[in-house]
Amino acid sequence: MIEIFEADLSMPAHAEAMVQLMDEYALDPMGGGKGLSDYVKANLSAELAKRKAAHVILALVDAEPAGLVVCLEGFSTFACKPLLNIHDVIVALPYRGRGLSKLLLQKAEEIALDLGCCKLTLEVLEGNHVAQLAYKACGFNGYELNPQMGKALFWEKKLAQMTDEKKSPESRLI
Repeated sequence: MIEIFEADLSMPAHAEAMVQLMDEYALDPMGGGKGLSDYVKANLSAELAKRKAAHVILALVDAEPAGLVVCLEGFSTFACKPLLNIHDVIVALPYRGRGLSKLLLQKAEEIALDLGCCKLTLEVLEGNHVAQLAYKACGFNGYELNPQMGKALFWEKKLAQMTDEKKSPESRLI
């Protein structure tokens, strides 16, 4: 039996399933090939639970964690409406090919509609052709405002975390 639902991260079973699936995703080449740190495993569910803009969707198959989508609300300045960014999509290896990603994305779309969102967004690796096909089948396309300017690129800038030793004496007083 397949169950798709919005997780309640205050429930230990939901929180554990989310961390288990995120760790599996992180270990996959598409997730970077390195498991979650002990810190992330210990704190991820509590930190996400603090954020009202976070929506975690679980898929269970015969009561076993099989898939996960983590969504974060954003805002479209051009539409002046909220949007829902699908930040992580995971289907555990034994459950791939069963249509779970489609069901998870449908649930994300339901949540977005309930929130009054103007669109769903997501990022996908260039080399993840299987995910691209799945997303296209669900109606996703590359983002562009003007075809002459091309499709949007998803970039990042990692920020160094300042330790207490690096902080200025004034900032330690705050």
